[in-house]
This record gives sequence, C-alpha cells and structure tokens, in this order.
Amino acid sequence: MSQNAARTETMVLNMGPHHPSTHGVLRLILELDGEVVVKATPDIGYLHTGIEKTAESLNYTGAISLWDRVDYLAPLSNNLGFVLAVEKLLDIANIPPRAQCLRVLLVELQRIASHLVWLGTQAIDIGAVSVFLYCFREREQIIDIFEMVSGARMMTSYIRVGGLAQDIPEGFEKKVRDFIRTFPKRIDEYETLLTQNQIWRDRTVGIGKLSAEEAIDLGVTGPILRGSGLNWDIRKSHPYSSYEQFEFEVPLGQNGDVYDRYLCRIREMRESLKIVEQALNRLPKGPVIIDDRKIVPPPREELATSMEAVIHHFKIYTEGFKPPVGEVYVSIEGPRGELGFFVVSDGSAQPYRVRVRPPSFINLQALPRMLQGRLLADVVACIASIDIVLGEVDR
Repeated sequence: MSQNAARTETMVLNMGPHHPSTHGVLRLILELDGEVVVKATPDIGYLHTGIEKTAESLNYTGAISLWDRVDYLAPLSNNLGFVLAVEKLLDIANIPPRAQCLRVLLVELQRIASHLVWLGTQAIDIGAVSVFLYCFREREQIIDIFEMVSGARMMTSYIRVGGLAQDIPEGFEKKVRDFIRTFPKRIDEYETLLTQNQIWRDRTVGIGKLSAEEAIDLGVTGPILRGSGLNWDIRKSHPYSSYEQFEFEVPLGQNGDVYDRYLCRIREMRESLKIVEQALNRLPKGPVIIDDRKIVPPPREELATSMEAVIHHFKIYTEGFKPPVGEVYVSIEGPRGELGFFVVSDGSAQPYRVRVRPPSFINLQALPRMLQGRLLADVVACIASIDIVLGEVDR
C-alpha cells in the first residue's frame, strides 16, 4: 500500500451494557467508519429473569405481581393486560362500570408517568439536564396517587381479575384534580425548553428516520409507529375496558425521526390528561369487583359472620380458581406500544403457558435501521427515542 492510499478498515466498538445511555443493560456492537455507524447489533439477555416461566408455577392471582416487574415503568398497564387475558379465559363480561372507569383513569396516569421518565432520560441523554428534574417532579405526584390507592409506589398489583383490589380512598379525586389542573402548564414548560430549541432540533430532526413501510416490516408499534405517520392505536382499533366511551385524538408524526417521536409522546400526555379528566367526571358509583365467590374472595367483614365466606376465602387463597381449558391472546396499548398476553389454560389453577408480546423487545429491532449511516453521537438519541425498558426486553 502506498503512503498516500486511504485506509478503509472499520472499527468495532462495544457500547454498554454498563453505559448510562443504553437505558439499562443493553450492549450495542457498533461497527464504525470513523464516526459513522456502518452496522449496529443489539446484544440482549443480561437482565433475564424468567418471569414467563415463573408465572406458570403460580396461580392466576399470584402471577399478577410478576408483571409489575416486566415493565417496571408501567406496572398498572401490565396488570391490566394480563388480567384482561384471564378474564377472557373465564368469560367474564360483567366488570363493574366503576372498575372499568378507574382502570382507564389509572393506566392513563401510568402512561403519563412512563412518558415523563422517557422525556427526562431523552433530554438528559442529549444534554438538557434540567428537564429530567422537572419531569420527575411531576412523576412524583402520580406515584403519590398510586401509593394512595394501592399502598405501593411502583409495584402496585392493584388491578385484579374481576375488577380492582379495593376501592379508591377518600381524597383520591382531589389529588387527581390537583394534578390535571397544574400539569398542562408543566407540559408547556417542557415545550418552551425543547420544542423550538435549536440545539434540541439539531440533535433530533432528521435523526433515526424510519418510514411507515419500514416500521410495519419491523413490527414496531406505539409512538414509534405513529411517529412514522401510521394511525394505529389499540385503544381506538380494538377498544377495551370502556375506551370506546372516551374522546381523544391519536397524535401522528410525518417524518418518523427522533423529533416526531418526541412530539407524539408530548401530545399523547396531553390526550391522556383529557381521558383522565373525562374518567373523573363520569366516575360511576357502585362496586369495584364482581360478586363471584368462586373467583373473588368475599369481603373481609363477612368472615366474622359467615362460615360459607370463610370456606370460599380459604379455597381461593389455597387453591385458586380454575379457568376452563383454552387459550387466549389479548393486547392493550401500553406506553411503548402493543403489549400482548398469550395465556393457555389446561383447566388447573395455574396457567399452562404464558407468553408476553413485549413492545420494547419488538421495537428494539428498529434500532439497527435507525442507526445505519448516522454519527456515533446520534446513537444515544435514537436509543432514547425508542423508549426501551430492559426488564421487558429480557423478561
């Protein structure tokens, strides 16, 4: 080789699994030509917990707590997806209206809380440190509401087969109304800091582009798919838990880049706020769980006066209920996209097979396509725009 000949070798660089901007234990094998990404290969499995297999060793009620730990930023959404699948196995169609309305209210608050974590981490990855602190300020209000209703800040296990674990406590409505009164101005603050900020636009506009055709081919869902301009939201296409009674828009992007995905999630928070307010305004009176002693334990006050209630209580907690033989698939619109549960019953009190369709895992497939031909500095922006949760990727 002459002294003037150009060198053409590429360099392989490991990014993660301990890099703070890989959003968990994700390892990226990057092939670089200078600072340009030639190829990116995600390497996963560092957080594998075997939750799907563990669920097969528990009864259906006991397995609910596992899904809090799959996507630990949206435990109520995971609760709802699994519970809806079990209710379909049991052919339960008479969930009390109050429980349905509260389910919608709580999972929309969960969507906002999850998007706040995404926005804060996306911002801090690109260098906007203050936004992270502001987002967690608002998220703390939502977490306080979850603690009020369930007794837990994150691992709530509050949604149960047939309804909810218990009714909302006194003071719940005031706390939620305080949040929906102040939060729109907070979103305005985020947008004032970011939406027209030239540095933010330079780091996001035209970066990590994904066309609608590419998004469909890769199976991605949620804000990534909608950011590419495709109108697909399971709350609209296949309504569940009374979503058909609520009015809201589905925000869409045009270019499928990091900036469009940012705008979609910002607007989704505003739409979720509308749903929460509608749910609060129309919240009906009545029970929050079905009255079926073969599935739901009797109220605690009955145990002191009814031997039959004691027997039902004992059998449910020692044996559990037994759905008929069959298999179901139910999906919901989680904060990251289509969250699906495939559950198989063999007629026993434990699920024979449970398989999750995790949006983080599917959406991660789009990362190599987003990164090809981009600069190394764009890698963290693209990862953050997918909004992965590694507990959901590895399970």
